[in-house]
Amino acid sequence: MSELINAFDMAQSQFDHVADLLGLDPEVGEMLRWPTREFKFMIPVHMDDGNIRVFFGYRVQHNDARGPAKGGIRFHPSETLDTVRALAMWMTWKTAIADIPLGGGKGGVPVDPATLSVMEKEKLCRGWVDQIWRNIGPRQDVPAPDVGTTPQMMGWMMDEYSKLSGEYTPGVITGKPVGGGGSLGRTEATGFGVIYTVREAMKHLNLDPMESVAAIQGFGNVSQFASIGFSELLGGKVACVSYWDNADRVPYTVSHPGGIDVRYLISITDQYGTINKDKALKVGYALEDGDEWITKDVDVLIPGALEGQINAETVQRISDRVRIVAEGANGPTTPEADSVLAANDVFLIPDFLCNAGGVTVSYFEGVQNDYNYYWTREEVLERLDTKLTTAFDNVLKLSSGEGVYMRDAAYMVAIAKVVEAMELRGWL
Repeated sequence: MSELINAFDMAQSQFDHVADLLGLDPEVGEMLRWPTREFKFMIPVHMDDGNIRVFFGYRVQHNDARGPAKGGIRFHPSETLDTVRALAMWMTWKTAIADIPLGGGKGGVPVDPATLSVMEKEKLCRGWVDQIWRNIGPRQDVPAPDVGTTPQMMGWMMDEYSKLSGEYTPGVITGKPVGGGGSLGRTEATGFGVIYTVREAMKHLNLDPMESVAAIQGFGNVSQFASIGFSELLGGKVACVSYWDNADRVPYTVSHPGGIDVRYLISITDQYGTINKDKALKVGYALEDGDEWITKDVDVLIPGALEGQINAETVQRISDRVRIVAEGANGPTTPEADSVLAANDVFLIPDFLCNAGGVTVSYFEGVQNDYNYYWTREEVLERLDTKLTTAFDNVLKLSSGEGVYMRDAAYMVAIAKVVEAMELRGWL
C-alpha cells in the first residue's frame, strides 16, 4: 500500500460519501465515523536470545450496536493504529451486510511474524491477551486470525484467556484449529466466499465461468482458496497470482500460459504465502514484477492481499477486458480508482461483501462453541453460500433499483442496519 494512502482516511471518506447519499443525520454520522473504543498497550517479550523486546499491540472496537465487536488480529510490519481503525470500521459494515449479530473490531501488532521463532510467536500471542483480556470475550469482543496470524496462534490466545478467566472459553476467539474449538470450513471460508460472490456477479453479467480467466493478487489463505474456488468450483482459469518473497523482500507475479496449477503452487508455498520460485521456474512458470497481476488480459481481477492496491495510478493499467473486480482484501481500492472503475462500467464486488465469508464462518464457529456441537464441513459451506448469496442479492437489488455503484449500495444496506440497531437500543 502506498504510504500516501491513509486507510482510515479512506474508510471515513467512503462512509461520508454514502452518509450524504442517505441523508444521514450529521450527529449520527459523527458517531459512526469514529471507533467507540481504542486500546494501545505494551507487550514485553523474552526473546530466545535472552533479551527483552518491547512490542505494541492495538485493539479497536468501532461499533457494537448489533452485537459483540468482531474482527481479526494482524501481525504485520506496517500495522498502525489508523489501519486498525479502518479495518475495524469495515468490519462493522461487513457483519451488517452479512446480517450476522456482531459489530466491528480489529487488532494488530506491528511485527513481521516470519522473523520470530515459534516460541517467540507464542509468547507474543499470550502477551497480547494478557494486556487486553478484560476488554474481550464471547459477549464483548471476539478476535480472529488475519494477515500474519494462524489458527495455532488463535489456539494459544484462547488458552491464555481461559487461564486468566478461570474457565474454558472457546468462544472468545474464532479461527481456532479444528479439534481445539475450531469449525470445519473456516480455513477456506473467506476465499470460497469471494468465489460465491463472483459466481453471482457472473450470473448477473451473463458470463460463462468456464470460459473466464482471473488474475489474483496475493497467495496467502484468502487468495489460495479463491484460486482453488475459481478453478475447481467455477471451472475457470487462473492466469497468475502474486506473492511477497520473504527472502528477496520484494513481490513477484507468477504466471503460466496455460493457467496456473493452484494445488502445485500451494505445495511449494510456505506458511506466509511465499512461493518457492526456483521450483516454479523449473516447471515453466514465469516470474514477473509484483504489480504485473493487475495488467493481465483477464475477465476477473481479485485483489486479495493489502489495502490501496488499486489506486489512481495502478487503475490505469487494468485491461479493457476486465469485467469484474472482486475485493478479496480489505480496502484494496481507493476512492480515486473507484471513480475510474465506475466510469469504465467494471462491476465491483466491494470488500465487506466479497470477503465476508471469513467472519460469517467465524460467527458459525461461535454458535457451535455455544452449542458444544459441531457441524460438518458441507453444512458449514452450504450455510455460508446461502448467507453470502442472500447478501449479494440484497446489495445488487439496491444497486440496480437506485442506479448506484455497488460499493455505495453495500454501504447503504450496512449503514441502515447499524443505525436501526442503534435506534432500537435507544442510542439515538
